[in-house]
Amino acid sequence: MDYIEIKCKVSPMERGCEILTALLGEIGCDSFMEWEEGLSAYIPEKDFSEAELQQIKLPAEAGINWSYEIIKVEDQDWNALWESNYEPVWIDGRCYIHAPFHPAEKAEYDILIEPKMSFGTAHHETTSLMLSLLLQTECEGKRVLDMGCGTAVLAILSKLKGAVQVTAIDNDEWAYRNAMENCANNNMDDIHCILGDAQSIPMQKYDLILANINRNILLQDMETYVAHLEKGGKLFMSGFYEGEDSLSIKQKAESLGLTHKETQSKNRWTTLGFILQS
Repeated sequence: MDYIEIKCKVSPMERGCEILTALLGEIGCDSFMEWEEGLSAYIPEKDFSEAELQQIKLPAEAGINWSYEIIKVEDQDWNALWESNYEPVWIDGRCYIHAPFHPAEKAEYDILIEPKMSFGTAHHETTSLMLSLLLQTECEGKRVLDMGCGTAVLAILSKLKGAVQVTAIDNDEWAYRNAMENCANNNMDDIHCILGDAQSIPMQKYDLILANINRNILLQDMETYVAHLEKGGKLFMSGFYEGEDSLSIKQKAESLGLTHKETQSKNRWTTLGFILQS
C-alpha cells in the first residue's frame, strides 16, 4: 500500500507539532515523525483528502505558522525510512524490542520486530504505554484481542506472558502481512491474524482487549469491543491525548458499563484501562 507524507514546516516547533499531531490524526494520519523544521505525518493514500487537509485551522491565539508539502511514499521508500530510524527499545527494563540487525540482549521478554510500514515499533508513546500496562497485567490463561495490531507487538507480548489464545486484527493489508511475519519470527504461529476491522472480530468473548488506534475509531467501535468482552474483562485503549480526547473516551466507556481503572500518560499521549464489572 502506498502512503502520503504530509511534510509540515512548523513554528514554533514544540507547541505547533503538538497541536498539528492531534489535528492530522483527526483526518486519518496514523504515524508521525518530527524533523528539524517540523513534523511529517503519514496516511494511506486511499484515505487521503487534500480538501480535508486544507480545512485544518489552527487556533489563531496559538500564534503558530505552518505550511505543508505532499509527498507520495512508495512501499520500498517507506521501508527504508523505518529501518534507517529504527532503534531497539526497552520497556520498563523487562521487554526488549528489536530488529534482526540489532545486537542480542538478555531480557525477560525478547520480541523480534521487522517494522516495515506497520505502526507498533514501541517508539511511539502510545505503543510504549500499552506495552508498559500490559507488562503489569496478568495474561496467564487469558484470551486476548489486539485491535489495530500493526506489527502485532502487543499480541506477541500477550502470548509471551501466557495468554492461551490471541487474536490480532488490522484493516491495513500491509500491517496484516507484517503481523503474520512478526508472529512467525517469534515462533507465535498460533496467534490468529485477521485482515479486517471491528466487524471481523470472531464470535467469542475475550478477557483482555487492547485497542491502540485513534479517538474517532475507538468511539465508533467501543460498543463492539464491549460486546466481545467477558464480565470482569479489561479493555485498554490508547491513540489519543490528555484532556478532551481522554474525557470523551471515558464518558463513552462509562456509558457502556465500563469502570475506569488505569491512566498512564507520556508527552500528553494517554492510555486508559477499564474493566467490565461482573
